[in-house]
Amino acid sequence: MTKKILALCDREKTYLYHLSEYLQEKKTLPFAVHAFTGCEELRKFSKKHPIEILLIAESCFLEEAGEMAAGSRIVLNESGKALGEDVKSISKYQSTEKLYQEILTVYAGGDEETYRQLSSGGRMKLIGNYSPVKRCLQTTFAMSLGQILAKEHRVLYMNFECFSGLGYLLDREFSMDITDMLYFFNCEKGKLAYRLAGIVQTVNNLDFIPPVISYKDMHMVTGEQWISLFHEIENITDYEYLILDLSEQVDGLFDILRSCHRVYTMERGDGFAAAKIKQYEAMLQMEDYGDVAAKTKKCMLPVFHTLPEGLEQLTHGDLASYIKKIAEEDIYDGAG
Repeated sequence: MTKKILALCDREKTYLYHLSEYLQEKKTLPFAVHAFTGCEELRKFSKKHPIEILLIAESCFLEEAGEMAAGSRIVLNESGKALGEDVKSISKYQSTEKLYQEILTVYAGGDEETYRQLSSGGRMKLIGNYSPVKRCLQTTFAMSLGQILAKEHRVLYMNFECFSGLGYLLDREFSMDITDMLYFFNCEKGKLAYRLAGIVQTVNNLDFIPPVISYKDMHMVTGEQWISLFHEIENITDYEYLILDLSEQVDGLFDILRSCHRVYTMERGDGFAAAKIKQYEAMLQMEDYGDVAAKTKKCMLPVFHTLPEGLEQLTHGDLASYIKKIAEEDIYDGAG
């Protein structure tokens, strides 16, 4: 499917260049981005190519482009003044990430007919990460694996821990999280592609949906709903891998693991950890989830002299080399 067009128009060339570059790097953006430094070239372009979203600087809008044809017109407000009741306007001078989210929010909230962006690649593979053993570096493994895969593939990471601490580790505040995704999925399914693009965050080229702020919000979500959401993400995006960092708080945990292409279970070298793994594996068999055990690879990470200090450093060092080897031998070789 040919992507619809998002056109940018601003005479501030540096601003225009950085915004255009940022939007073009967004893997979840369901638009082709075209940038213009003047209204005349934009007008010529619009005569041959229908524009779905026109994002235009206030100065250009007031001078000569107020009537420019576009499915949705959003003005980058430069003066801070109201531009009229019928004019969609967002502040030009804010962080690019915040600006990006507002663009998608304003567009998705309009009356325009939206479409589902079809997957341009093959089937999205779910990679599950779950262990009954705590403090076993499960999240470190999952995020490292995601960042390594993201060097060459489109990858999305979702964390289902009660207290992930991800916002504090990245020093970021998230206005929306996984539960907002579920709300949009249930209530605005046709616009989910745009909502997703506005929620997704990125660390070291790995996209992720912010985890829940309150784990109590997950209690009302069934396993069937989670799996349906994963399938919808596959349908509306071109992600090749979805990395799931799971916990017991997720309803339908075993069914989610069953839907995964591969499952990784972290181990530790002490007796308590071994006993937990045995009980978990016995329960899989007892509940007729032996197929989950069959697709599971148990990993006991070796002792590393140093571990990465931050989430942006997970693709460097001995830990990254170890996980990269697992990806090459286990995920790529088993891709069929």
